[in-house]
Amino acid sequence: MEEVRDSLYFGFRGNYFPLKPLCLSLSSLISYLMTCTGMKMKSSSTVFREKIQFGKVERCINMGRRPVHFILSTLFIATIFSIFLLYSPNPLYLISKQGLEQQASSPMQGHKSHQKRESCDLSKGHWVRESRGSFFYTNSSCATIPESKNCFKQGRMDMDFLNWRWKPDQCDLPRFNAKTFLQIVQGKTMAFIGDSVARNHIESLLCLLSQEEIPEGIYKDSEDRFRTWYFRRSNFTLKVLWTKFLIAGEERMINGTGSSIFDLQLDKVDDGWANHLPGVDYAIVSAGHWFFRVMYLHEGDNVVGCVYCNEPNVTSRNVDFALQMSFRATFNYINGCKNCSGLVTLLRTFAPAHFDNGAWNTGGYCNRTGPFNETEIDLTSSEWQMRNAQVKEIKRARKFGENQGKRFGVVDVTRAMLMRPDGHPGEHWGNKWKRGYNDCVHWCMPGPVDTWSEIFMAVLRKEAGLSSLYRVAAN
Repeated sequence: MEEVRDSLYFGFRGNYFPLKPLCLSLSSLISYLMTCTGMKMKSSSTVFREKIQFGKVERCINMGRRPVHFILSTLFIATIFSIFLLYSPNPLYLISKQGLEQQASSPMQGHKSHQKRESCDLSKGHWVRESRGSFFYTNSSCATIPESKNCFKQGRMDMDFLNWRWKPDQCDLPRFNAKTFLQIVQGKTMAFIGDSVARNHIESLLCLLSQEEIPEGIYKDSEDRFRTWYFRRSNFTLKVLWTKFLIAGEERMINGTGSSIFDLQLDKVDDGWANHLPGVDYAIVSAGHWFFRVMYLHEGDNVVGCVYCNEPNVTSRNVDFALQMSFRATFNYINGCKNCSGLVTLLRTFAPAHFDNGAWNTGGYCNRTGPFNETEIDLTSSEWQMRNAQVKEIKRARKFGENQGKRFGVVDVTRAMLMRPDGHPGEHWGNKWKRGYNDCVHWCMPGPVDTWSEIFMAVLRKEAGLSSLYRVAAN
């Protein structure tokens, strides 16, 4: 038994300690407590032990003549220490001396395990059933859910779409932790740049963070498109900067009415967001849904292409081309920004709509109540091509940005959201001016949209140097 005890070590928080001294210390403590309380241990040498007992009891009495207080204090400390070990995220465990020596002599074993986790791509996976998997908050715990995303308030009855969780193929996606998120961004300014789906994302993030700290709304423009919130305790500023295309674009007006025909300037970004970029530490950029319109593409004074126009003397372009050129101009501007030192730019990839039997204005709807599996999604679709166009440009931007002190990352949600036709408001969006139309573009809150912030947080941890366990950049 003595040999076994000599060969065992206990581990805690990555450190190893011999077990024998711990056992001896505990044995001495127990013996001492038993002596102080009058308990006797039987043995053959009774007279000798009684003398020892008497001496120890006398010492106990001399320690203030109240040994019970000492005993209770000791037991209290031992209980607290036990609870700490029991609930510690780095639990105590035993390892043999042989195992410890093998671990020390084989450092590459841990390295290989790390490499395996390093290769995990969070964007590739599937949805697994998990009770309350997407239920981070409710109507009562988040007061800022917009009416149009508050699907339950607007009459949605099924709740099973919340009982799913995104599971990457090679690892587990950590749960969103509001306290950790706010610690990472303490003293920073973060801006979401994009359209109403970007707004959907920041609204979800606000609900997630409000479980830890309620922010103050400190700015809102007259159209509620540019907003700023401040988390006073964390000294964190959060902004949304609204833009349709990221680049400059104007709608053609016919008799004072919008025609849904746009002129886009491929070589000029939208000043609406660009003017706010200096001072931002994290910029989360997204766009896409406004590009499914008739668009004339300009460089300087020249028309270089057109989407959905079918004019004989104008080069016809696909939607993903226009989107790619928009992101190229955006990332070029960011890389060239002189007052944007240390800026981290994150691309949130395209989140697809799910209209069945028509478009939003031709009777299309989305009334599914569960996710697709991997075999039911189309990776040749226009939505996937848009995602690929975005990824190509951020790879290009990362290459040029290295020399400019700029960093780029990807929050890749496209594959996961292609599988979630059940996550949209559908008819439950409460728009009294457009009754009969379904919203299959935006996302219910709570719902699958909250997963974006879990992936987002993994990217933030990597960029902050807190973790390198996941390959969050898209292929």
